[in-house]
Amino acid sequence: MNQQALSSFIWSVADLLRGDYKQSEYGRVILPFTVLRRLDCVLEATKPAVLLENEARTRAGLNPEPFLLRMAGQSFYNTSPLDLGKLLGDQDNIRPNLHACIQGFSPAARDIFERFDFSTQIERLAKANLLYLVTEKFANIDLHPDKVDNASMGGVFEELIRKFAEISNETAGEHFTPREVIRLMVNLLFIEDDAVLTAGKAVVRDIYDPTAGTGGMLSVAGEYLLEHNPRARLNMHGQELNDESCAICKADILIKGQDIAHIVAGNTLSDDGHPQRKFDYMLSNPPFGVEWKKVEKQVRQEHEQKGFDGRFGPGLPRVSDGSMLFLLHLISKMRPAVDGGCRFGIVLNGSPLFTGGAGSGESEIRRYVLENDLLEAIVGLPTDMFYNTGISTYVWVLSNRKPAHRKGQVQLIDASGFWQKMRKSLGSKRKEMSESHIALVTRLFGEHAEADMVTALDAKGQALGEPQLVTRNDTPPAPPEGGRLKRVPIARIFSNQDFGYTTLTVERPLRDEAGNVVLGQKGKQKGKPQPDSALRDTENVPLGEDIAAYFQREVLPHAPDAWIDEEKSKVGYEIPFNRHFYVFEPPRSLHAIDEELKAVSASIMRMLEGLAE
Repeated sequence: MNQQALSSFIWSVADLLRGDYKQSEYGRVILPFTVLRRLDCVLEATKPAVLLENEARTRAGLNPEPFLLRMAGQSFYNTSPLDLGKLLGDQDNIRPNLHACIQGFSPAARDIFERFDFSTQIERLAKANLLYLVTEKFANIDLHPDKVDNASMGGVFEELIRKFAEISNETAGEHFTPREVIRLMVNLLFIEDDAVLTAGKAVVRDIYDPTAGTGGMLSVAGEYLLEHNPRARLNMHGQELNDESCAICKADILIKGQDIAHIVAGNTLSDDGHPQRKFDYMLSNPPFGVEWKKVEKQVRQEHEQKGFDGRFGPGLPRVSDGSMLFLLHLISKMRPAVDGGCRFGIVLNGSPLFTGGAGSGESEIRRYVLENDLLEAIVGLPTDMFYNTGISTYVWVLSNRKPAHRKGQVQLIDASGFWQKMRKSLGSKRKEMSESHIALVTRLFGEHAEADMVTALDAKGQALGEPQLVTRNDTPPAPPEGGRLKRVPIARIFSNQDFGYTTLTVERPLRDEAGNVVLGQKGKQKGKPQPDSALRDTENVPLGEDIAAYFQREVLPHAPDAWIDEEKSKVGYEIPFNRHFYVFEPPRSLHAIDEELKAVSASIMRMLEGLAE
């Protein structure tokens, strides 16, 4: 059964719930039942042996847990002789039996159902005489990993959550990230790590997602690594605020044989669930443009009291958007370079690129990232890629173990044109990146290349064939006779310093009614011209440029009496991504436009004459 058919089958349970449940409440029943059936199927083969082992060890007065885990072959077990299929044999007692079945799970698995508040739904279904019917539905579907692999199961969970979020008017994008975006990020994360990807090497690495959702990013990263090196192990860690998403993530981690204690519930910004840990890799898609007012007290307290010993030392962004706080959180979780270092990817909207002038919290965060040479690349994604927003988004790749050829540099890749239209829109998501698009971006990043998309145009400016990607190491195609080549930049490499500037405060003298310069009368200002606040201005000077020379060239010719207030000078950083990929298209000549208007007018006149006949 494919993922779509499986999702449709599970969704059909909603027909039973209609009337007794609101549409927005369907997920409270369907999601935990799906998880329960999945866990049942995973444990099915070892259940008899687990029951015998539990009886023997309990009779001997021993703690049965380690023996049961080994017997189950999983990181969880169930000591109840019941499962969904057996529950159907006693319709009159299905409610207490289902409660007993849940209680039979090991503590880590039982926590999943507590986060779903499943016991409340069991009581509600029993009261509405629906418990047997719903249980029967799920008992008749096979969710064994041999039939539905982990990747497909993750897709099913995401599809269900998306549907429930849509009918509840919630933001599905808060719970999970499109799979092709995750694949791109994972590719960028691992591409230069030959030691990890080399088949046969038994390596162990830690990966972390502070906004884990349903665990999609962790799952795709694990699948990628196993595909390239079956002997590699990726220990998965995460934290998630939403209880339902956290429960599904825990279930997925449990089935993969990972330590469920590594997935922590709670708010990452106010209560770090992994305070002492550092990681080899990290991935995150924090919510876009969501304010952090609820946790402002804790965040400011950490910033002010711990400074750079805490997570938020460089600065705090405005309260209306907390995405850069997650950026700082991830930086604080990087394994030190001396211990092997770390690389991570984070999805951000356009705001963190440029919001805030010199000295602002956002600018100071960018300054910290660039002056510490942590930023490797930024990839601009197509619009309409996410389920809950159509805005422009960017993948930032940061590392404290940059290879020699990347040191002191940042690569910008404009992948906004790398997309194909989806056959069916999903919420705000109308576009997707194909495997070839992902491979192209990965190649550009891996080669650390500058590249243009080159199109051959004929004499009339019409395109001849498909655009061709040309890196600086490639020989560009020859322009057609009478035509030209149109070059659109796709990848560019900059020095870290290229994004910095000094904001100068330019003062001009205050004058009295007679036009004379007003001089200070006291202290340090005695005898000095006093500034006129109405004439005050600012200038942004690139970091690599001499300030005195700039002032002499750009300011004094227009304001000979101006001076710089040195005490107010501030260093700032911004990354004007789109500016570096803008291609000026000269307007058509007036003659060409005039000729076209004449031709259109003549055509209209001929049509009117035809109507008059």
